[in-house]
Amino acid sequence: MLRLGTAAGAAAGGVLALGLVLGAPGPASAQSIGQQVRADDVATLRQIDVPAAWAQSKGSGVTVAVLDTGVRPDAPDLTGQVTVGPDYTAGANPPGYKPPHLHGTYIGSIIAGHGSGPGRAQGVIGVAPEAKILSVRVILDDQEPGFYVYNLNAEYDDAIADGIRYAVGHGASVINMSLGSTEATRSVRAALAYAIAHNVVVVAAAGNDGTRGSSFTPYSYPASFTGVISVAAVSASGKRAYFSDQNSSVVVSAPGVNVVGDGPGTSYLSGSGTSPASAFVAGVAALIRSKYPSLTPVQVMQAIVRSARRRPAGGYSPKTGFGEVDAAAALTAAGELAAAPPAQPGGLAASGRFGTATGPIVVVPRNRGLIARLLVVSVAAFLAFVGLAVLAVVAGRRRRKRPASPAPPPVAALPDPPASS
Repeated sequence: MLRLGTAAGAAAGGVLALGLVLGAPGPASAQSIGQQVRADDVATLRQIDVPAAWAQSKGSGVTVAVLDTGVRPDAPDLTGQVTVGPDYTAGANPPGYKPPHLHGTYIGSIIAGHGSGPGRAQGVIGVAPEAKILSVRVILDDQEPGFYVYNLNAEYDDAIADGIRYAVGHGASVINMSLGSTEATRSVRAALAYAIAHNVVVVAAAGNDGTRGSSFTPYSYPASFTGVISVAAVSASGKRAYFSDQNSSVVVSAPGVNVVGDGPGTSYLSGSGTSPASAFVAGVAALIRSKYPSLTPVQVMQAIVRSARRRPAGGYSPKTGFGEVDAAAALTAAGELAAAPPAQPGGLAASGRFGTATGPIVVVPRNRGLIARLLVVSVAAFLAFVGLAVLAVVAGRRRRKRPASPAPPPVAALPDPPASS
């Protein structure tokens, strides 16, 4: 998960842990290292049943757009598979600087690496080894000198959105974005709607802001936008990696701890994060798209969700979504969706009828004269009712009015007492 938050809502950075752990100083060493990488790689692929899925599909005929730091076309495990698109970060680095394309190459090899060495039996083999990669550079690796220039310059605000639209217009049927930000920009949202409307499956990393506790983490975008398959990271045991975001945007999970991939030159990298987890699911989407190209993005997501293994209690968890992706089972589910009869549209057909009547509806003409007379009578009755009501109120008030009390009788004057003698 490439992460950085800016006022512009851009996204870049590095996976939680991305280290150069395997080198190739000489031919003999290269062979042993290549074999070691393949062994580690296949162990991870078996965790999500990829080798079994290869009996049905290897991603032939599908282009996966990797919107990232750039994928090197000369990487040993990717030769002949990478088409380089535009660089939407141009100008951020000093003139003459050559980007290492570390993160993008690492992600590209997990999706579509075909291996290297004798018989391509060494090195990294991706989930969809026969798929093609369209590299669109929309972010910078952490160590590039223009990293902060890119993230603080409004000129690059629409780099990711522009990359999405370019990928749609140049044959991508799957887009992977192992990047994100907590800011939901309008341009990226509109570009994603454009991609999904043009039948493109979009996969993104859920984010690396998780903790060892059970608290929920902020939503990360583009993963949290509607229609995007948001992917969390799990360990070899299927448990959520402590750094993996947990919120209700998570759809599924995939391996994201100590995952090997192509590095600079003939070396390899080991990374932990939701970045490689997203790449694994993008590879599974490529397998489905290759075998069943008529399925819509929603159906591809449905196939991945309904076939997930290690489903949490209750069927869903914000930690791992609907469970861990299963490549072989997802292809089987996709086949069932492809074979199902098309859904019937809602409502009745144009010739349908409500109820049990078999004949046409009889239209009765309106008698305008009768309607006018009834209206006059109704108005008159209403006015009469109002008049009676008013009279009743007035009469009631009069009955409640008390008569005035009579004046008391006058008091007679007492006679004067007799005079004394």
